[in-house]
Amino acid sequence: MKIGIVGVTGYGGIELYRLLTAHPDVETISLYSSSQAGGTIKDIYSHMNTVTNHRLLDIQPEQMKRELDVIFLAAPAGVSSELTPQLLGDKAKVIDLSGDLRLHNRNTYSQWYKKEAAPDSVLAQAVYGLPEWNKENIASADLIANPGCYPTAVLLGLGPLMRSHSADPSSIIIDAKSGVSGAGKNPSAITHFGHTQENFQIYKVNEHQHIPEIEQQLTEWNGAVTPITLSTHLVPMTRGIMATMYMKLHEEITLRQLVEQYQAYYQDQPFVRVREEGNFPCTKDVYASNYCDICLALDNRTRRVTVVSVIDNLMKGAASQAIQNMNLVCGLRETTGLEYLPVYP
Repeated sequence: MKIGIVGVTGYGGIELYRLLTAHPDVETISLYSSSQAGGTIKDIYSHMNTVTNHRLLDIQPEQMKRELDVIFLAAPAGVSSELTPQLLGDKAKVIDLSGDLRLHNRNTYSQWYKKEAAPDSVLAQAVYGLPEWNKENIASADLIANPGCYPTAVLLGLGPLMRSHSADPSSIIIDAKSGVSGAGKNPSAITHFGHTQENFQIYKVNEHQHIPEIEQQLTEWNGAVTPITLSTHLVPMTRGIMATMYMKLHEEITLRQLVEQYQAYYQDQPFVRVREEGNFPCTKDVYASNYCDICLALDNRTRRVTVVSVIDNLMKGAASQAIQNMNLVCGLRETTGLEYLPVYP
């Protein structure tokens, strides 16, 4: 296959490139940049020195959609909404890693992202790329909206409970924490080393742009879902997400039954690992892999269930999930090029 990556200079883009260079079905990779065309990838990332001399190309939509099989868009929010319409309608499948195509409602997107939304005709074609829950639709799609990092961890953690209607959807509280790479490559005041190191900070309180994405999918699973509470925190580490979620149970059910329910839902999903009771995951358990590890706890005093879900935000939360979607779209084995063991320590 011939692959193109737009936005390879960012963290998600360079992770995509790393994974695709080892993918057995990828023949060529073309790298595109609107700001640094003409240079090489090793000029930007010195760890690529002697490994590759790939040049960064100008974005040429007509040529790209005609010559490439799959185009990954790893550019910041606002780019894909303008570029995607120019890439559709020919040979190439498009997989967008930004938030531009995830929300069905244009007004909701503009409200949360503060940018102009993609045309309705494009949004109508975009299939939400959460493979464990939407595999059949992904396989037949031409345009994939790759989920956000927080939504991936949260939705994989909440999916079985929402689909089974075992918990009260109005009681959902999500406490999520991420490493600094989730904020992207460009530094800011809160991601500066002097601020982040030995610090722990809550941010975007009640206004994180991933809130409507999570609510949209939860509502599709369970029409009784009401607005959720999502609190996001910055942890002084490079990569990883832990989402801890709390809900009140509707019915009398044991922890063993809950764990078995989750194991049944995910038994055929190669990248979701449901832990046994008391075996709680940490972010190191999934570091640099496409795995999502989940564990549950039940407080019999309050009848509140706790779900802990961990992923690597740059992998399952971005690049490796995008490749998982590529495999499904292209009729390949879902795990192709992704069978990496987590890196530890």
